[in-house]
Amino acid sequence: MQDEETVQPLLDAAGAASDGKKTSVGQIVESLGENSLTPNLIFVALAVVSPLSGIPLFSSVCGIAIALISGQMLVGRDHIWLPGFVMSRQIDSDKLDRALKIMRRPARWLDRVARPRLAFLVHGPLRKLTQALCMVCGLAMPFLELVPFTSSILGTVVSLLAFGMLARDGLFTLLGFAILLSLGGGVLWFLQ
Repeated sequence: MQDEETVQPLLDAAGAASDGKKTSVGQIVESLGENSLTPNLIFVALAVVSPLSGIPLFSSVCGIAIALISGQMLVGRDHIWLPGFVMSRQIDSDKLDRALKIMRRPARWLDRVARPRLAFLVHGPLRKLTQALCMVCGLAMPFLELVPFTSSILGTVVSLLAFGMLARDGLFTLLGFAILLSLGGGVLWFLQ
């Protein structure tokens, strides 16, 4: 699957990835296509926002995957590579199906409202900045595993940034930047 401009086909592909009671990250990556970095990034980010994030260490594994995928985007790779321990990580197929069902309503909304706009935010140097911010968010997730909701907030930021790149809609990228700046400002205020 090449970069699509919608999220619903990604959810459909991920839902079809399972061949039994368990679904591995490798099966999901294969279903999305190894040469589709942005769809893989958005799916992993959405997974962190979903109820699956309640599974112990799930956010950490997703954070590592987000960092690796974003890093590969930054260096211009045309296909995805993830280490074996991430690719072999499995979840119950029933839990995956329930999470995908929850994600469908927001996915339909995103697909409906997205359109090409603010193109300068999703092309050129700002696209690289977006990819770097996604990588930093992913790297932070394992360290924030024990702090409630932080991984989900970072997953939301990465989801917005990745969806902006996927749909070529800079408005979503701008919203992701705004949430990240607000989060950073909140942390600085808290530390004072």
